[in-house]
Amino acid sequence: MTAPSARRSAGPTLKDVAAIAGVSYRTVSNVISGRTPVSLPTRARVEAAIAQVGYRPQLAARQLRVGRSNLLTLSVPFLSLPYFAQLAHAVVGAAEQVGYDVVVDETHGDPERELRAASGYGALLTDGIVLSAMSINDTQIVAARGRTPLVVLGERIRAARVDRVVVDSVTSTRDATAHLIASGRRRLGFLGTVPDASSGASAADLRLEGFRTALRAAGLDADPRHIVAVSAWDSSAPDGDYSREEGYARTLALLDGIDGIDGLDGLVCANDMLAVGALRAFREAGIDVPRRVAVVGWDDSPESAFTAPALTSIAPDIAGIARLAVASVLRLVDDPRSPPRVEQAPYRLVRRESAP
Repeated sequence: MTAPSARRSAGPTLKDVAAIAGVSYRTVSNVISGRTPVSLPTRARVEAAIAQVGYRPQLAARQLRVGRSNLLTLSVPFLSLPYFAQLAHAVVGAAEQVGYDVVVDETHGDPERELRAASGYGALLTDGIVLSAMSINDTQIVAARGRTPLVVLGERIRAARVDRVVVDSVTSTRDATAHLIASGRRRLGFLGTVPDASSGASAADLRLEGFRTALRAAGLDADPRHIVAVSAWDSSAPDGDYSREEGYARTLALLDGIDGIDGLDGLVCANDMLAVGALRAFREAGIDVPRRVAVVGWDDSPESAFTAPALTSIAPDIAGIARLAVASVLRLVDDPRSPPRVEQAPYRLVRRESAP
């Protein structure tokens, strides 16, 4: 016989609920699963008994019985970055509209944690995964992918090997750079390349490609001294190295090496946080933005409208990304053999004082 103390530590069971409610074990199971209709008075008695004993369903067992957990997992690098915080909020809202809850996993851009997400976490408690990977590439994702439906948020790819939702980083950054060129800027710099990037097609790589594409189209060349990398990636930092602090430090270092005709008149930043840091560095150096140097960012983070001057930025449709991601992962839940698709969300250039 099980000792009373051991019995209590195991927690209340379906049989405990059934005994209190005066119904069968199967009736309690039907109330919890919702698969079989139960009369309102019986349901009320069962729910009261559940509340009385503090019973919590065993989710893994329930998932095995009904095939769905109605739970999605969103995996992002840094919730401290406004873009990913906004994205998480939007995915939770989009999932709620279709009756799903969302668990958010923060990987800090660590490749092992991203691979664990791609593999399905080795558990059964999520119906699908939406992964924003910073440090692993498509080949690694495909090799690690498990049976759990997976949708990747990322960049432009040549061939669809896994379902993706993207915003075109090349074209959007080309448009931002072309905007600076159209305003008369000719000596442009780019802030935010990542040294030794392992992903092969990171946001930084593709945004730099868009920057160079716009320059070539205008017959301009980029001075290598004005292509500025962030420090070697540090996953222990709160924001990796796409932070305000890094933008400030790299811009100060850049200013140490430029003056006169060799100076900048425009700076394209790989994200808004780098641009916010750059604006502070220019302000402290007495460099007028935008009269002397125009600055653009990427993300259209909430604080971009409140910087001094307010920041011109590429605004991805985050709500659209969330809707497409949730729809894509649920399509795979319903049809696991569905061929991979790439869905593209729109973007727009929001013009403000830093590059009117």
